Amino acid sequence: MRLIKDSNPTILAIWALLLIAGLISLGLARWSLAFVSFTTLALSLLPPLLAARWSLTLPLPVLIFTTLFFFASIFLGEAFDFYERLWWWDLALHGSSALGFGLTGFLFVFMLFDGDRFAAPPSAIAFITFCVAMTVGAIWEVFEYAMDTSFGLNMQKSGLDDTMGDLIVDAIGGCIASLTGYVYLVRNSAGMLGRGLSQFIRLNQRLYLKYKQRLKK
Repeated sequence: MRLIKDSNPTILAIWALLLIAGLISLGLARWSLAFVSFTTLALSLLPPLLAARWSLTLPLPVLIFTTLFFFASIFLGEAFDFYERLWWWDLALHGSSALGFGLTGFLFVFMLFDGDRFAAPPSAIAFITFCVAMTVGAIWEVFEYAMDTSFGLNMQKSGLDDTMGDLIVDAIGGCIASLTGYVYLVRNSAGMLGRGLSQFIRLNQRLYLKYKQRLKK
């Protein structure tokens, strides 16, 4: 109940839409659409639930982004065939997800050092950020393969060409994320993406104690 109460109206509207679509699909015996609807709903609920479990505070833009991403990639992409209707749909989603997961990887690695900008070379942290983005991208390709073979979906489209194109876009998004993290460590600022990093760090200062102490000096 608290999760629903604290959520943004946009996020609540998407959750409600997915729930209604899933229930209607069950009533009409459209099992594939019901599966896609409930799977999308479950995945979009995962970030706030994990954040609550681990006592993290997620910035509102992060919650909106993750909810819209799962809605666009699974529900719109599969149920309404946006992957075929719009040639750039898959590329845009993979690029944005690689960027998002790369920045998440940066925040996680930075947390391991308690926010100490000098505990490891910025280039090393940037490299790990890139690796996180590529790892998540590869796992998503495995997920697409599993969905296609297990439930008869068509998430991989043209097979190898689609997979390799997705991984290339993942690499581009990961490079942008790692470069953002590097610039943020060196200059303490990295434009709009850097402000997003700062917002998360300020909301979870207990995880970045050394960075917090530096800000007070």
